[in-house]
Amino acid sequence: MRRVALVDPGSGNLASVRRAVERAAEGSVAVEITREAESLRHADAVILPGQGAFAACRAGLDALDGMVGALYEAVRVRGLPMLGICVGMQLLAEKGLEHGETPGLAWLPGVVAPMDPRAPDGTPLPLPQMGWNALDIHRSHPVLAGIAPGEHAYFVHSYAWQGAAPGDLLATTDYGGPVTAVIGRDNVVATQFHAEKSAGLGLTLLRNFLQWRP
Repeated sequence: MRRVALVDPGSGNLASVRRAVERAAEGSVAVEITREAESLRHADAVILPGQGAFAACRAGLDALDGMVGALYEAVRVRGLPMLGICVGMQLLAEKGLEHGETPGLAWLPGVVAPMDPRAPDGTPLPLPQMGWNALDIHRSHPVLAGIAPGEHAYFVHSYAWQGAAPGDLLATTDYGGPVTAVIGRDNVVATQFHAEKSAGLGLTLLRNFLQWRP
């Protein structure tokens, strides 16, 4: 049975992510919530969720002894498939600008910066962006298989990825302008929306991720 390491950076929401992954897997994988770097040595795939502030999630990840190095070794060296969710996606950027400037893991180009969404008449839109928004899929990807353009995913965030490399940008949504929704490169894919809260779309994406062999 394949083993999925669900890394816990201390930001909560782990139980709902685990339930969604197990439902998508239909008994085909074992999901382990972990704060131990050693557990990644025995994993077949890695999921990094996160919610709340970028700086707090990065601090939580750094507080796990050896975890940043273990993630690099598992994903960048050994090539395990990895899924980042919400702030877990944002941590892959070069830096985040929430509550000051905080270095990211810098696995992909881009900066997580404050959103400034505007209606067509220039009126500011509410933040956080909270609720269901349609996806505009920019290019095909195995993890997006079976997800049609215009399907809705559940977002909760006030900061967004800016400056993604064009080849990394898999999908956007619109909230007063285009917002990065899915990015990916090689064996890494990540979503700004909460896959575990995105109903059928989320389960499809999680099922695709578990079956993905990059």
